[in-house]
Formats: sequence, structure tokens, C-alpha cells
Amino acid sequence: MEAAWGLGVSRIYLDFEDVKRYCDAVVWVRQQTSRVETKIFLATPRIQKVGEEGIFRLVERAEPDGILIRNLGGIHYFNSSSLEKIGDFSLNVANPITAHYFIRQGLQGITMSYDLNESQALDLLQKAPANWFEITLHQHMPLFHMEHCVFAAFLSSGTDHTNCGRPCDRHEVQLRDRVGMEHPVVADVGCRNTMFHAKAQSGAHFFKEFMRVGVRDFRIEFLRETSEQTQQVIEAYLDLIHNRLYPVDLLKRLKVVQQLGVVHEG
Repeated sequence: MEAAWGLGVSRIYLDFEDVKRYCDAVVWVRQQTSRVETKIFLATPRIQKVGEEGIFRLVERAEPDGILIRNLGGIHYFNSSSLEKIGDFSLNVANPITAHYFIRQGLQGITMSYDLNESQALDLLQKAPANWFEITLHQHMPLFHMEHCVFAAFLSSGTDHTNCGRPCDRHEVQLRDRVGMEHPVVADVGCRNTMFHAKAQSGAHFFKEFMRVGVRDFRIEFLRETSEQTQQVIEAYLDLIHNRLYPVDLLKRLKVVQQLGVVHEG
């Protein structure tokens, strides 16, 4: 967050396992001075069950500039809020009918579904206004989201958050696949786990085409990068935006895979 703010990024999304940290993060940004006003958006959990509305209240009390909404419960809860609302990829907006529905629900923007490749994304942008959409250009792709907690299962004798000792606060976990790649696992506030692809991917090759059809909001996602690594990635994309770097050179500099949307394994 501090590295992104230092580079004058206009919008920062925060996704913390401990949502109580949101308030401190918002306060920190408010205390800074910058030539560019940085807006802070806080992410809701990907899943909201009955009785978990208190998580939304904690997010709201942090007084951010906006909310990154990941489920229908979040749309309902923040419907009357004056906060800016952006729908995340988990709303799975992959066609114009779905896009129109969520805009009518009060979202100011929508993250395009990760199920779409470049040609499918361009097809969607011809059937719905391009300024509705935000496209994730750089990320470790989330591969699956599960109720099962890997941390508790392998690093604890407990059964849930009340007796597991919260090993997720002290340890990092990766799952090794059949070819030896180690995919990071991250827990959320509800103890649900998301496994992310080991290799970061980039849609930099498609950036100019998306700009040509009117997209102006692009996202770069970070997982476990250090401040130095975060700065290097942001600077590379700033060079891309300002025509100081070709996409092929960006891939080489950051050592990432050329891919937009989900990874298709052979």
C-alpha cells in the first residue's frame, strides 16, 4: 500500500485477512499529503453467509472512499451508501446482460470476469459501454476458493478459528502440484482459503487494444510481493502506459507469463 501510494497511484484496493486493520490503513493514507489524491477502496469477503453482516459493518466503519464488492450480499448492504462501489471479478460479469444488471444495482464500475480471453473481452466491450469496466492486467490468478482451511488442517490440531491457534497469522502455505509448482494459499476473515497460481501473468500485450475501444481503468494485483517488488511492477506498467516500454519488454523485465484471464493447463 505504501509503495503504491508513493508512486501516485490514484486508487488502491486493500484486501486484508484481518479486516480490523482496514481502519489503520485508511487513517495512514488520510494523514499523508500528495500531489495526487489517492482513493482507498476496501474489499469485502468473496463469500457472505447468513449472520456475517458484521464484517460489512467493520468495513464501513473504516470510512474508505469506496468498496470493492465481491458478492450480492455486499451489493444489498451498501446499496444506500454514498461510497463508490466497484464490483469485483467474483460477480462473474461475462456478458452485457449481467453488466447492465449490476450497473442498475448501483455499481459505478465492474471488474470484467476472469473467464474471458482477449477476443471475448473485446466482444463484450462492443455490447456494453467500455467505461463501465475495469480490466485486471497483472495478477496471480485465483484458481479456487474453498471452505476447507489448509492452515488449520496441516498446522493445527484444532477444528475452527476458536481453537486452531490461527497458524495463518504466522505461516505462509503453498500447495505443490504434479509438476512441482508451488501455488500460494491465502486465508480470509472467514477462514476460507484461496489458492493462487504460482506464476504471475500479464495482459500487457492487449493494453493498447483495450485503450482503443475505450477502457480506461486497469488493475494490477499483488499477493506476497515486497514493497520493492511492488514498486518495480507499478513502474513497469507506468512505463507501458506512457509508451516507454513495449509489452514484450515488460514481460521480460517482470518475468511474468503472457496471459489474460484464466490459465488453461494442458
